[in-house]
Amino acid sequence: MATVINAAGTRHDPRRWWALGALVASMLVLAFDTTILNVALPTMAAQLGATTGQQQWMADSYIVVFAALMLPAGLLGDRFGRRRMLITGLALFLGGSLLGSLAGDVNAVIAARAAMGIGAALIMPLSLSVLPALFGPDERGKAVGMITAASALGMPLGPLVGGFLLNHFWWGSVFLINIPMAAIGIAACVLLLPETRDPATPKVDIVSTVLTAAGLGALIYAIIEAPDRGWGDGRELAMFAASAVLLGSLVLRERRMPRPMLDMGLLTQRGFLLNTVAATLVMFVLSGLMFAVPTYLQAVLGHDAFGTGLRLLPMMAGLMIAAKGTQPLVARFGARTVVGTGLVVLAFAALLGSRTTVHDGYGFTALWLSITGLGFGFAMVPAMAGALGALPADRAGSGSGLLSTVRQVGGAIGIALLGSLLASAFRDRLDVAGLPGPVAHTAKESVVAAHVVAAHTGSAHLAASANTAYVHGMTLVLIVCGIASLVAALLAALLLPSTPAVLPTAQEETPAMVTAAADGGQ
Repeated sequence: MATVINAAGTRHDPRRWWALGALVASMLVLAFDTTILNVALPTMAAQLGATTGQQQWMADSYIVVFAALMLPAGLLGDRFGRRRMLITGLALFLGGSLLGSLAGDVNAVIAARAAMGIGAALIMPLSLSVLPALFGPDERGKAVGMITAASALGMPLGPLVGGFLLNHFWWGSVFLINIPMAAIGIAACVLLLPETRDPATPKVDIVSTVLTAAGLGALIYAIIEAPDRGWGDGRELAMFAASAVLLGSLVLRERRMPRPMLDMGLLTQRGFLLNTVAATLVMFVLSGLMFAVPTYLQAVLGHDAFGTGLRLLPMMAGLMIAAKGTQPLVARFGARTVVGTGLVVLAFAALLGSRTTVHDGYGFTALWLSITGLGFGFAMVPAMAGALGALPADRAGSGSGLLSTVRQVGGAIGIALLGSLLASAFRDRLDVAGLPGPVAHTAKESVVAAHVVAAHTGSAHLAASANTAYVHGMTLVLIVCGIASLVAALLAALLLPSTPAVLPTAQEETPAMVTAAADGGQ
């Protein structure tokens, strides 16, 4: 076991860049693992017989666990050793990936994704928290920049890597790709990283952790199951009520704690609160779109998995271009103007996308996806920087953790709510006249299932109806996204601070800031 070494003794260790390489690999695999599944879902739905609700759970089980455990995971590393807990996180991520690659049914995939979420919750904050022990101020900006670049690169890499693997191997390969990278990360941590800890860190509050996970789980479960059971179903109402009680209890408990794990007092900072709301709404829209669009490209337009990954690049390119060009605009016009404009652009893109028809080719989709990416970038980056910039320096760490957690929750609710809207609209619009009851029920489970039934029955009418029904559902999702973006733009214009805010340069960035920025694709 490595001995505990203070920061001054490790900053000039010649192995520090090798250690950084391992951390970069860890962040890269986390980043592309959040988007790789979106391309795989249609294939997995066909081969595993997954309904739309089960597809939502395959995506959301990772995000819910990640969001619920990120804050306590960081505290565990501070108290018991960041290196030790980072190795634990990588091992859990490796084990979850192995389980996913061997899974034979939907429930096993959901369990594997949840295990990966536990590992990711440890990896994300702890990969960043070890940087001060490896690099001095003169090198830390470069190290932070490399990790940030890895996180940004992972978003477009996910669909491409996933598409390539699905075209050449079985669907489990999208999990198997994580195993060698996680193993390399574990070996590098064991051999290269110093152990650091902060015994003064508050203890992990088990009760608050359980309340967070149970409350979020009940909320997501209720939203995902609503299309099947109906929003007025007794179990649905009970789950919503349970979620409200659990999350309300969490807020009350944390407000009474002398050293809270989830610092709710940060929400009294107006700049932090409003920028966090803006960033969370953007994450809500992004997650919903990334759930709906890949299935449209594959099931409706007929592209294979790799072709789908390529066709998502316009959105990723727009996002990265906007993220790079945001700083001079914020310096000149102020964060409020840039965030508000980005949200208006995002609303325009979503409403433009809602004009998509079954007969449109990819060109129109590429157009509104590009504009969507620009809106995301111009809204997200200054909103996150503005949220963290509004915090006192001594609360930047807890603030970044709260921001990341709230944004992950926004992403999970985006997948659950918009996915449920899509599923309900698809079922209502699909024409299954003339099909036996059980066959009709199967066709209504998802557009992929409807195409499988159409192929078995030789029904061209069912296939055409499935495409029309799915595009109708996607249209409703895009309209909701557009309205949400317009509401967020109005809030930004009226309430965000008007003073110009310059985004940090690479040399000025802190690990706390990157914690918020690095999980932008999750």
